[in-house]
Amino acid sequence: VQLQASGGGLVQPGGSLRLSCAASVNLFSINVMAWYRQAPGKQREVVATSTNGGSTNYADSVKDRFTISRDNAKNTMYLQMNSLKPEDTAVYYCNARDKSWSLYWGQGTEVTVSS
Repeated sequence: VQLQASGGGLVQPGGSLRLSCAASVNLFSINVMAWYRQAPGKQREVVATSTNGGSTNYADSVKDRFTISRDNAKNTMYLQMNSLKPEDTAVYYCNARDKSWSLYWGQGTEVTVSS
């Protein structure tokens, strides 16, 4: 499984961005997909997860601001980020676990929230 993350950039506080994670396989073969982020000097942390069954979970810090979704027809997962804050600045990574629970990571996409 190969994952390609994109969509990062520079945005002002209060703005929005949508990250994409394109998979090389049909998403029905993926059990769980997730977005993680790593801010400078900090450990990587989970932001949001999405299961094949449709369940989603979010870190408390992004609840009600971020939305994780999948487009199975495009083999792509998204992270819609609204009301961005400077503390959301980080490199964002997507990952996926397939039916055998093997873990795959995409490359990061950098998000900077600054005025």
